[in-house]
Amino acid sequence: MFIETRGNDGIKPQNVPFSFAILNPSASFGGLYVPETLPKIDADFLEKAVHKSYKEITFDILRLFQIDIEEKVIQEALALYDTFDDAKEPTPLVQIENDLFVNELYHGPTRAFKDMALQPFGYILSHLAQQRNEQYLILAATSGDTGPATLDTFADKANIHVACLYPSGGTSDVQRLQMTTQKSRNLKVIGIHGNFDDAQNALKTLLASPTFKEALHAKQMKLSAANSVNFGRIIFQIVYHIYAYIALLKQRKATLGEPFYTIIPSGNFGNALGAYYAKKMGLPIEKILIASNINNILTDLITTGVYDLRHRSLLQTTSPAMDILISSNVERVLFDKFGAARTKELMESLKENKVYMLNNQELLALQEDFAAVYCDDDFGKDQIRHYADKGYVLDPHTATCLKAYQTLKAKPLTCVLCSTAEWTKFAPTMLNALRHDTLKYSDKEALEGIAQTLHVTIPPCIQSLFNETIIHDRVVEKDRIEEEIFDFLNATCQKDAQ
Repeated sequence: MFIETRGNDGIKPQNVPFSFAILNPSASFGGLYVPETLPKIDADFLEKAVHKSYKEITFDILRLFQIDIEEKVIQEALALYDTFDDAKEPTPLVQIENDLFVNELYHGPTRAFKDMALQPFGYILSHLAQQRNEQYLILAATSGDTGPATLDTFADKANIHVACLYPSGGTSDVQRLQMTTQKSRNLKVIGIHGNFDDAQNALKTLLASPTFKEALHAKQMKLSAANSVNFGRIIFQIVYHIYAYIALLKQRKATLGEPFYTIIPSGNFGNALGAYYAKKMGLPIEKILIASNINNILTDLITTGVYDLRHRSLLQTTSPAMDILISSNVERVLFDKFGAARTKELMESLKENKVYMLNNQELLALQEDFAAVYCDDDFGKDQIRHYADKGYVLDPHTATCLKAYQTLKAKPLTCVLCSTAEWTKFAPTMLNALRHDTLKYSDKEALEGIAQTLHVTIPPCIQSLFNETIIHDRVVEKDRIEEEIFDFLNATCQKDAQ
């Protein structure tokens, strides 16, 4: 069963099953849903898992959570991993240093780690909507990768409409084209004048808005979300951290029970939360090392205990998926550490005062599991160039993690680095790094330049984007988002009626 991070308001149920939590992700007082208890994985589970596939291990973990989804539906959802580059190994673990392995999470249809969760999650949510004969509006806010993955998984799904918000000018050309060229009638992509935090705030406001829900209800439509505020995303993100360790065992690069570090680029903290839950379930993670870019608010929180928005503005960097100041999933860690009352107090302070402060005891509790550092764009480009010379291509977000690898290891343990996106999504930055210049390249020009320089292949799904027609060209002010969504729903429903 699932409970709420900020306590119960006396209106919503005290605890709910998995299906309710993913269909209705907004909990009491604007909080989030979390598992009441976490299942345990022990040495026996890991030993048996060495002989199993990614899909089999995922199925076993979902069964440990006892989610209220039929096993047949889970199996059908997990079969979508067969469409990844390698059906047998959807998340390859690649060694790039004696003690450093890259968990490549970007081999799905949109070339980013969001596919790992959104492919099966989208199938399950669509199934629930059809099973209940209910119509759903799915909201998504994106800094560049959630949007394409959400649109891909829900395209042409019955009983589903999607409204995806992205910051105009805040994504790469490839990410923007992945969204704006979508042809499916049930999808709406809306650019906004603002940044990702603005898009995410709009999503959270709409999820919690009684008037918005009432207007949807008048259209016989319900509301859910595809961002990692939805635990349906997180449950699948737990799995690849566990599988990475199993891959180390399979490759005989670790012995059963041997601890390791996991290194994660910051962002909305869903990836880090998945690792935290995996650690609590029994995975022998020594510590979760968080790497940020110069939007280093999480570094501040983990090193000082202060989350302070008062004198900060979002800075655009060459790792744009990490250009975030409000990381939603930190709330779930706060709840797990300090309980609902304290979490509500901290989150209300952030909303009202733009700051909260942990006490010394709370900071030490956070630092038991996390350490953090940040780097600038030049450091990332240096790492891209360095590893390209060694024959390995990594994207700007993965590159930030090398700062954590170089500075945060307190023990001589193996490190697993989560690589969250393929290089193709950030080609101009990649080419700037390789050529040591600051010229402005188009994505198409940069992709071709890198392919020739490094002798790597551009996937057809990326190459073909530049020949597609842009369908979603609307960019609006933040206060026009709701109006834009209802214009889309009215037009779609009218066509369906005809």
